[in-house]
Amino acid sequence: MRLLSHLLRRFIRNGGLVVTDHTGAEHRFGSFANGPTVALRFTDKKVEREIFFNPELKTAEAYMDGRLVMQPGSTMFDLLSLFSCNRGGLGAHPMQQALRRAWRAVRRSQQRNELGRAARNIRHHYDIPPDFYRLWLDPTMTYSCAYYRTPDTSLHQAQIDKLRHIAAKLRLQPGMHIAEIGSGWGALATFLARNYGVRVTSVSLSPEQIRVAQQRAIDENVADRVTFIELDYRQLQGSYDRVVSIAMMEAIGISEFDTYFSTIKRLTKPGGFAMIHCIGRVSPPGTTGPFIRKYIFPGGYCPSLSEVFASLERTGTWCDDLETLRLHYYWTIKHWREAYEARRDEAVTMMGERFCRMWDFYLASVELGFLEGSNFVFQMLLSDKRDDVPVIRDFIVDEERRLAAAGAQ
Repeated sequence: MRLLSHLLRRFIRNGGLVVTDHTGAEHRFGSFANGPTVALRFTDKKVEREIFFNPELKTAEAYMDGRLVMQPGSTMFDLLSLFSCNRGGLGAHPMQQALRRAWRAVRRSQQRNELGRAARNIRHHYDIPPDFYRLWLDPTMTYSCAYYRTPDTSLHQAQIDKLRHIAAKLRLQPGMHIAEIGSGWGALATFLARNYGVRVTSVSLSPEQIRVAQQRAIDENVADRVTFIELDYRQLQGSYDRVVSIAMMEAIGISEFDTYFSTIKRLTKPGGFAMIHCIGRVSPPGTTGPFIRKYIFPGGYCPSLSEVFASLERTGTWCDDLETLRLHYYWTIKHWREAYEARRDEAVTMMGERFCRMWDFYLASVELGFLEGSNFVFQMLLSDKRDDVPVIRDFIVDEERRLAAAGAQ
C-alpha cells in the first residue's frame, strides 16, 4: 500500500476513505468530515499498484473484476462521489499530471473516426441489446440530455420537453425535408414527422438503432415520411431545409470537426439552418478519460467551446444562437442511474455481473461529471448567412408554448 497510500494521503481532504488491503490491514485516509465516508477492500496486492499508476481506469477494472469490493454500506457511487469532491488534489499529483500530458500527446490518434472505424466505435456502445436500454430509459427511448423546466420534472416529461424545445428551434413548415445526423432510436424524427408533416432522412451507424427506429416509424404511422438509413453522415447526399444532430458530435473526434461542419453546410439548402446538440467542457481542450475511452465510447470526445468555434471560423459558419444547459444532464443521468439501479437484477440476468459493474461505474462517473466536473451541454443554431435565423429568440418560446398547449408528444 506504500505507493497508493502516498497518492490517497495527498488528495483526499474532504470526507474519508477506509481501505482494507489484501492482508486484512485497515488504512484510513482523509478528514472524515465535510464529505462522504467510504469503505472498500482489495482482494490482492497487485491492484494497489495498478490503481496508483492509473486511478480511473484501474479502479473501474478492479471493481468490474471483483478485485475491489465495496464494503457493506458503501457503493461505487459513494466512492466516485468521494473522488469527485477531491478531484483537484488528484489532478495535482505529479503522476496524474504526467499521465494527462501523455494522453494529450496522443489524443488525435485516440479519437480517430475514419470511415469503417467510426462504425465500429458506434456499434461498440449502441449495439447492446435495446431491451437493456429499455430497462431504464423513459418510454421515448431518448438517450441524450433531457430538458428540465424544474429539477423535479419527471424524466419522461423532460424528454418530451426536449423534443419540443428542439422542434421549436428548427422553425419547421409542412413539406420541409430534414436531415438528421445520428438517429438514436428514432424519437426525434418521428416526433417531427407527426407534429409538423415534414419528411425526415435520418442516418446512424448502429444497425440495432436503425432496426428499432424503423419499427417505431411503422408503429407511429409515419413510415412514409421518415427514412432511417445505416450510413456514415459524411456519405449522406442531398439538399435539406434543416439539418439536426443530437448527441452525435461527441462521436466524431477533434480531427473531423471541420469535416462535420462542412458536411452540414453542404447538406443545408440556401436560407436553411442546422441545430446541433452536444456535450461540451468548460475546461480548456483535453482528452477523454481512459475508462470512457476504453469501455464506453471509443473514439469519443466532448469538446471545449474554443475548439468548436475555431472549427466554425475555419469553415465560415455562422453561430446564430448558442444555449448552454448546465445542470440538465446531471438531472437526466441521475434519473437514469436510479432507474437502472431499481432494475439492476434484471440487467444482470440479461447482461451479466461484470457488464453491470461497468455500467455502475459509467453512470455514476458521468452523473458526477455534470454535477461537479467540467461537463455541460450546448445547443447551437448554425447557418451560412447571418440572417437565416430570426435575430431574436421569441420564435422558440412561442412555438414551445404552442406545442405544449397542443399536447405534442
